[in-house]
Amino acid sequence: MRFPPRRHQPAPTMSHIAVVVPARDEAASIGDCLDSINIARSQLPADVRSTVVVVADRCRDDTVRRALDRLAGRAGDVVIETDRGNAGAARQFGARCVLSDLVDDPSRVWMANTDADTTVDPDWLTRQLELAARGVVAVAGIVRLRYESTSLALVESFERSYERGDDGSHPHVHGANLGFRADAFLAVGEWNALATGEDHDLWNRLRLFGPVESTTSLCVTTSARIRGRAPNGFAANLAALDASIEPVA
Repeated sequence: MRFPPRRHQPAPTMSHIAVVVPARDEAASIGDCLDSINIARSQLPADVRSTVVVVADRCRDDTVRRALDRLAGRAGDVVIETDRGNAGAARQFGARCVLSDLVDDPSRVWMANTDADTTVDPDWLTRQLELAARGVVAVAGIVRLRYESTSLALVESFERSYERGDDGSHPHVHGANLGFRADAFLAVGEWNALATGEDHDLWNRLRLFGPVESTTSLCVTTSARIRGRAPNGFAANLAALDASIEPVA
């Protein structure tokens, strides 16, 4: 896939930021996730509209009710249910929900993505808007693991092995911390229905469209679970890391 060279143009000012959160049986974590997103939304400029779309994919627990409670009927926020059973397809379903209700120029709409087992930093959205103002069409952030009673050794091992550049760059792509301009997303063909690696697939296409940035300044905190929803995904990588940890004598 190739795109014609584009003349340098001033970065459009974002008027709308939409957050898409896929969830499958995440009743235990969706409340904290949405609380953190609402805090991040509260930091946005008054002239930037924000909406949240939770995609409840094959949920058999209380995820939907808890998500609705946290969103509390805010204008534009929705919880949509689907039976896709696929990470890429669920993200695409949420993105299509955003785009189908779009009233702004897509070049002025930023789409931020995270996961339901994740909490975002208070500056998560404002940092993305700052990058968008510099002309970046997509940004990939990093993750830290949540300390849990059974995961201390795993968290410490992860921190030691997680690559970060001295210049603030990094080589990682996480669906739990990925943002992009809607016009770029549309131009490159949107999410593909991949069970695993949908984030890398989209990122590689966005890189061909325009300037992107991988930055350690954009961080979220995610679960350290080693049994995940996606086959061979992030949890599988953590499981392999966990298996490599030598037990303390």
